[in-house]
Amino acid sequence: MSARDWIEKDFYRELGVSSDASAEEIKKSYRKLARELHPDANPGDAKAEARFKSVSEAYGVLSDSAKRKQYDEARRLFAGGGGFPGGFGGGGGGGFDVGDLFGRGAAGAQGGMGGGGGLGDLLGGLFNRRGGGGAATGANRPRRGEDVETDVRIDFTEAVKGATVPLRLSSPAACATCSGSGAKPGTTPRTCGNCGGAGLVTRSQGAFAFSEPCQDCRGTGRIVDDPCQECGGDGVSTRTRTLTIRIPSGVDDGQRIRLANQGEPGRNGGPTGDLFVRVHVNPHPIFGRSGNDVTLTVPVTFPELALGTSLTVPTLEGKVTVKVPAGTNSGRVMRAKGKGIARRDGKVGDLLITLQVAVPNNTDAKSRDALEAYAKTTSQHDPRAELNALLLERGKST
Repeated sequence: MSARDWIEKDFYRELGVSSDASAEEIKKSYRKLARELHPDANPGDAKAEARFKSVSEAYGVLSDSAKRKQYDEARRLFAGGGGFPGGFGGGGGGGFDVGDLFGRGAAGAQGGMGGGGGLGDLLGGLFNRRGGGGAATGANRPRRGEDVETDVRIDFTEAVKGATVPLRLSSPAACATCSGSGAKPGTTPRTCGNCGGAGLVTRSQGAFAFSEPCQDCRGTGRIVDDPCQECGGDGVSTRTRTLTIRIPSGVDDGQRIRLANQGEPGRNGGPTGDLFVRVHVNPHPIFGRSGNDVTLTVPVTFPELALGTSLTVPTLEGKVTVKVPAGTNSGRVMRAKGKGIARRDGKVGDLLITLQVAVPNNTDAKSRDALEAYAKTTSQHDPRAELNALLLERGKST
């Protein structure tokens, strides 16, 4: 691949993001595409493998802020104007000298890149000037494994008190047969003779020495002559494992729990990624939650509120008795201290009890007579007096 081909590649299009995408958007898109195109998920699919390589190459540049800046600058200079002026490599039809552009005469350049070494300095992270001694990042460097996310569903009481939950996962992991080496047990990979174990090969193109992943070892720096039968030489296989995770007390619905080093294995000796478990909490038939307080709605009768009473209500761990004063309104919230959810700092929430009048669906003649008699004796009391006065005052003001 020539330097011209490299610059003309649209890495943003490879990842399906815009040129002004944030680092988080780029990372999110790469992870999605990597999962879809990974060779483990598409065995024998050459197109998916090629696309996976292209996506990885694009992410390798765009995920590095310095490289991305250099790449964007190079695209503005070269690709933005419809191609390379005068041909790439010097001596084009327009008399364009790539040596002048890349700093061989930078000291006398007018209106160029300033007092530095010309565009060669700008592209120092992308290309190595011939004889310049620059070293490209090795394709076989240790790489951290990808983070993995899964979901678990628990009951309301488990979320309040905490629980230990078994979790069964099928995910990529270091091959147990070859211990991640990719070689058949009893054998070891050998150093790639084409790249000398660097994972990169250098090709000359005009004024540049351009490095790209070695095709013989696929950028790993190693050749597996006798691959492991389980993983096919990749060193990674999909296996099912069972983990036991501890759900802390007071966990919220939708909260993520991080399990360090339980994600995908690293490459070339890199560290393992993390596992994130998103917790979903099943609703309780009678209890609700507001922060660290537990909520409960209790039906009551009108006489209980009017005359006052003592109510025995359930809690998460038993029962509690609350005293309802005479003349309590429907909708009032009573508080039972310390009957809520225990916090990590040792404090405990409360049980919030909402009193709600339950109106009978049907009344017999005796009950109706009693209600009518009550209505007659309390006819002088208007429960909407304050509301009517407010409406009347507003009507006058308008």
